[in-house]
Amino acid sequence: MRNPAISGRIYLDHAATSPLRPEAKAAMEEGFAIWANPSSPHAEGRKAKAALEGARERVKRAVGWDGELIFTSGASEALWIALNRAKAKRKIVSAVEHDAVFRAAPDAEVVPVVDGEVDPVALPDCRDALVAVQHVNSETGTILLPYVRNTLFEAVRERGGQMLVDCSQSAGKTNLPDADMLVISAHKFGGPIGVGALLVRDFALLEPVGGHERGYRQGTENLPAALGMAAALEAGGLDCWGTTVEQQLEFKNALFRHGQMISPGSQSSHIFAVAHPTLSAQALLIRLDAMGFAVSAGSACSSGTLKKSRVLDAFGVPDDVAARTIRVSLGWSTTPEELERFAEAWASLI
Repeated sequence: MRNPAISGRIYLDHAATSPLRPEAKAAMEEGFAIWANPSSPHAEGRKAKAALEGARERVKRAVGWDGELIFTSGASEALWIALNRAKAKRKIVSAVEHDAVFRAAPDAEVVPVVDGEVDPVALPDCRDALVAVQHVNSETGTILLPYVRNTLFEAVRERGGQMLVDCSQSAGKTNLPDADMLVISAHKFGGPIGVGALLVRDFALLEPVGGHERGYRQGTENLPAALGMAAALEAGGLDCWGTTVEQQLEFKNALFRHGQMISPGSQSSHIFAVAHPTLSAQALLIRLDAMGFAVSAGSACSSGTLKKSRVLDAFGVPDDVAARTIRVSLGWSTTPEELERFAEAWASLI
């Protein structure tokens, strides 16, 4: 599979956005032919409604979810709905959450992350609280909720709270954790930009606002995007990528032989942060871009600032190391040849 980016360039910033899968593009083109409003009562509207409900069930089936699903414009809106429409009066969030969480819940209680995880013992009283913890961190690839030993959800439930998990960087790639609400974003796994979903165990957890999506979201649904999202998920996860997990880990180890690994806790194989011995992150981005490689220095939402990453700070990364750290993230279209070329380029900068 060839990377559909600019010819000759290598794209390794999939944590920001992944290229549109061919399956998703084809599904969207079919959706554009069903142009009616899904809420309209006539035959055209009913046809669009049937297609939308079909996409809803396909997405739920693809991620293994047996609760409810609200289509949104992306992860940021899904997080806003969860954090502002939840009946729980208190909000508790981990210190390494995406900026969208802090914008949606500016008054939330913040809990620290130690060794890449939220310690259930250190969790405050969760009565009448919604606890937000992401699955995979977008800047370091840290798995905050390891699949084989996720005890945080049980701790939150035992203390009377509900749990919200941002799965933007894990949906379409791996099994999702158990929680009351999950957030997914299509353009992170090869679906279209501008569509995501809030997965809710029970609508009783939310206050309705009227409008569309069972009354829990305003605005006409984006049917072509919903169909593209479903098709991208059905195209498969990590086992259907152009690189194997073994090749991804070998690539990561090759980079870390010439740099410092930023790896608090358990690590994913498709997102990681590496610090250069001497060059600043900004200098690295400029040089690598000129060499034909697209990487980033933190999340796309904050990459335009020269300030130290809030996430790296919360993970305990020293200031001088954070200033030399870039993020490399792989996706469905990444090839072994691209990894080899980047590893050679990285070594040449040492």
